[in-house]
Amino acid sequence: MKTVQAYRFALDLTPGQERNVLAHAGAARLAHNWALARVKAVMDQRAAERTYGVTDERLTPAFSWSLPTLRKMWNAAKAQVAPWWAECSKEAFNTGLDALARALKNWVDFRTGKRKGRPVGFPRFKSRRRVTPSVRFTTGAIRVEPDRMHVVLPRLGRLKLHESARKLARRLDNGTARTMSATVRRDGGRWYVSFTVEVDRAERVPARPGSVVGVDVGIRHLAVLSTGERVDNPRHLTAAQTRLRQLGRSLSRKIGPDRRIGQRPSKRWERAAARLGRAHARVAALRRDGLHKLTTRLTREHGTIVVEDLNVPGMLANRRLARHIADAGFAEIRRQLAYKTSWNGGRLLVAERWYPSSKTCSGCGAVKAKLALSEREYHCEVCGLVMDRDRNAAANLAALAAELDTAGSGPVAARGADRKTRLGGQVAVKREPGTTPVGQTGTVPPQVGTTDHVLAKAH
Repeated sequence: MKTVQAYRFALDLTPGQERNVLAHAGAARLAHNWALARVKAVMDQRAAERTYGVTDERLTPAFSWSLPTLRKMWNAAKAQVAPWWAECSKEAFNTGLDALARALKNWVDFRTGKRKGRPVGFPRFKSRRRVTPSVRFTTGAIRVEPDRMHVVLPRLGRLKLHESARKLARRLDNGTARTMSATVRRDGGRWYVSFTVEVDRAERVPARPGSVVGVDVGIRHLAVLSTGERVDNPRHLTAAQTRLRQLGRSLSRKIGPDRRIGQRPSKRWERAAARLGRAHARVAALRRDGLHKLTTRLTREHGTIVVEDLNVPGMLANRRLARHIADAGFAEIRRQLAYKTSWNGGRLLVAERWYPSSKTCSGCGAVKAKLALSEREYHCEVCGLVMDRDRNAAANLAALAAELDTAGSGPVAARGADRKTRLGGQVAVKREPGTTPVGQTGTVPPQVGTTDHVLAKAH
């Protein structure tokens, strides 16, 4: 199975190498801002001419916003715009132009209705102090040295790694991987290199192919499985909150930048900002490590995993729980499960957003009209079942997999996100195939080869 994945390694750069990388990142930013200025100038000119009554045939000619067109324009003007262009790799300028071409395309697609999701605004100019330095290489000498502790990149030369690249080197040596690009980026005060690689992964089978597990994510416990296992929530952000507050107060006492009067930050402010950034990066790294370990274990052990389609942006509107919800990383759990199930030969099933997993009795199928968040135990008034509400929800999610297997692969099912679950009294529901309220099942096309089914509610 061929798939595209990334390998990221920390770098140990010398001061000279860091200046060279920053120069390449600055070249990418310059090319991006120059091309964006050209695009805005033509758009503003055409808009002004329309106000004068100029016909469309006589307007200033527009040009394509594709990467080849932007690159051709840059090559014609780079001698005047950047006389030092030969000191940097051509990939640096291509990085900025490619980012602008993608941003313009996303903006146009959103305005025309081709792109769904969050609103996409018009691209903005990149600031040297507010943008993360980054440069991407797609051609030239990109390789891992035989000692596996150094990498070679175009114009940057031989860079030392902070950790061994043996996992990537083994695949490259065996011919099961092909390097597509390499990106150097500064994150949390440290430089990283990320290799985008096309990997030929061996077919794998979970340890228990027939096992079905429902996963109910939450705040008190990061995940509660239908098997009864509870995964504790480490709450990395909460644990680091005292340290972050101290660093934030220290930063506020320094002389920072002021764009209104052109004031530049002091050196002490920059050092304090770097300390705060490293603290936040550590929290993110700890969270990412824990989620990877959890999702890897689940996908390697169980053949079928069932999760919910949570409305995370809507949940973040609760100001009392927003910080804890963001710290848990609900969306990241589902994203990792989506591609790791395909890697390990399993499948991921996603219950529709309005499926009442917490309100439904896992014993008899009765559905409660309301269930307060403070009620941590589920009490069924029909069959008398008493169970932890999170485990009850996980059991209901696991039961959906059996209904999908019984119904088979039918037509594409709607997510049901445009309507809420109808509120009503408690209704006893049989657990017979085809008679449960969520009996209508279906599948959606997999995302990049993943088996990500959506289980929708019948109406």
